[in-house]
Amino acid sequence: MGSRAPHVLVDTTPAKTIVVYRNGDQFYVGRKFVLSRRRVATFAGLLDQLNEQVAVPFGVRRLFTPTRGRPVRELDALQAGGKYVAAGREAFKKLDYIHIVPRKPAKMRKLKEIKPVVHCNINVPSRWQMVHRPSRQINVFTNGRLFIPPVKIIIPKFSLVEWNCVLATIGEKVFPLGGVRKLFTMNGHLLDDSKDLQDNHFYVAAGLETFKHFPYWKCPRVPGDVQQKYTDIEKYSRRKKKEDPKAKDPQKHDSSPPKAQDSVFYAKEEKKKPKAEPLVRSGADGDVYKAQTPSGESQGAPEVKEDLDMTVEVPEDQKPAEMVKEVQVTQSDLLGFEGDGEIFPLEDTMKSEVSRCVEEAVCNTRKRR
Repeated sequence: MGSRAPHVLVDTTPAKTIVVYRNGDQFYVGRKFVLSRRRVATFAGLLDQLNEQVAVPFGVRRLFTPTRGRPVRELDALQAGGKYVAAGREAFKKLDYIHIVPRKPAKMRKLKEIKPVVHCNINVPSRWQMVHRPSRQINVFTNGRLFIPPVKIIIPKFSLVEWNCVLATIGEKVFPLGGVRKLFTMNGHLLDDSKDLQDNHFYVAAGLETFKHFPYWKCPRVPGDVQQKYTDIEKYSRRKKKEDPKAKDPQKHDSSPPKAQDSVFYAKEEKKKPKAEPLVRSGADGDVYKAQTPSGESQGAPEVKEDLDMTVEVPEDQKPAEMVKEVQVTQSDLLGFEGDGEIFPLEDTMKSEVSRCVEEAVCNTRKRR
């Protein structure tokens, strides 16, 4: 018997890769497609697949070669790595499809660096002046607390219009006793307007208490030039005090210690009241209720003396105590009482009284019924 050839069930035809352009579109770069017998079995299936991925008016109906425009009608006519043009019902439009190159992205022009405009502080008349104040960045110490470092605060420009808004903004990050009520420079100069604030300067926030003169500028966060400036100011003030000994020391407000001077936990010393003058006894009898200088109407009038026979009512608690005699009870009082020479024992009288009360109670109950 002759041997039979083995039956091949698997299609071993290799897949083909083609590039498809759009008819009449000189800007369409082309799209790659991989054709395998498993997915695309017929030429009509290929047109359906191209129709899904290549946007052609009225759908892909025909396929042409790119150079001469010959139509392709079978899958076997397609070559691996070949280039073709997909078209609808319109005629082939001759273009140089093979040399269509994707456009390079346009180079972005380098924008010149825009520098911020430097505004000069020129004083102009109020008619032309605009309300424009940039925000301020300041550093604030707490009054009397050297060990607390300064807090960096940015005050927005809309808060600079009112001074109370500035203090409220500072009070959100600095907490002196009683809230922020005053703002000083480091040498104790009181500020009352936002125009006096300067960028990156150091200030001291205080409450209702007075400013405490401490060397705040010796903090390590303070720049060296600022420290040198305030050190020179301190040396100059000390030299001036030595030259003028009569000048008063602003640090010593009174003899009380600094802790008890401004703290609310210490009672303040009250002012000494002047001593009351002793009463001057005047008058003939030395009576304190008599006027020291009699009026003009009473001068020359005779004095009326008190009547000696006048009776005066005295309160019960001021009356003298009286002696009360004891009452002696005899045997006759215990047995009864005497009347017309007969003695009635108490026992018989009590019995008669009880019987009479019972009879009255019985009569009352009968009447009610």
